[in-house]
Amino acid sequence: MTGPIHTTRHGAVLEVTIDRPKANAIDAATSRIMGDIFAGFRDDPELRVAILTAAGERFFCPGWDLKAAAAGEPPDSNYGVGGFGGLQELPGLNKPVIGAINGLAFGGGFEIALSCDLLIVADHVTFALPEINSGTVADAASIKLPRRIPHHVAMELLLTGRRIDVHEAKQWGLVNEIVPADRLMSRARELAQQLAEGPPLVFAAIKEIVRETAHLPIQQAFDQVTKRRLPTVDVLYGSEDQKEGARAFAEKRKPVWRGR
Repeated sequence: MTGPIHTTRHGAVLEVTIDRPKANAIDAATSRIMGDIFAGFRDDPELRVAILTAAGERFFCPGWDLKAAAAGEPPDSNYGVGGFGGLQELPGLNKPVIGAINGLAFGGGFEIALSCDLLIVADHVTFALPEINSGTVADAASIKLPRRIPHHVAMELLLTGRRIDVHEAKQWGLVNEIVPADRLMSRARELAQQLAEGPPLVFAAIKEIVRETAHLPIQQAFDQVTKRRLPTVDVLYGSEDQKEGARAFAEKRKPVWRGR
């Protein structure tokens, strides 16, 4: 395969691999490719789960390509349909994305990791937001990180650029599992297969509820769900899959999900 992004399909699972030597940094053109890939994943009814990882063991992604920036590429370039890295602003992405973080995740790489739903990380990984040292702002992290971890911890990482290892990241709830590097992809694939066998309409509703109600007062959030104002919830509540789930429970068997 050629190009900075490789994709592989394993049944209902799409693997997306950043492969842009030496460090897997992302320029605008690469970001647009990633956006197109994840939009295709979103729109393909045969695909249910994606895994995002990178080539090599040292770098997952250091974020924005500073060589491209030095050559004149501005920080507000056209990064494509999904924003920087293809995930952060992609509308309607209602399928699970697993981040298999294989190495250093700095700056925009850290932000892309934050855009995944689940994070499996190799035990040597480090995270940081060093944008302050290159005269720019970690914009997505400035929005997301204070909502994920304690405010003062998030502000410290943003204001100092301090590195954290996987154990501190897990302490703050930023990652799900830490595994040896040689177990990273097998564990990510195991988890992806588990999700691929799950109820896709329920997963879609979960993602839309989380995304669309995060900013709302609790009663308004409940109204969005109970009054079926969210498209995925409305589809789920009238679906064959919901009836199948109830029947399977009553019959003490494994449900057969059809996504309709």
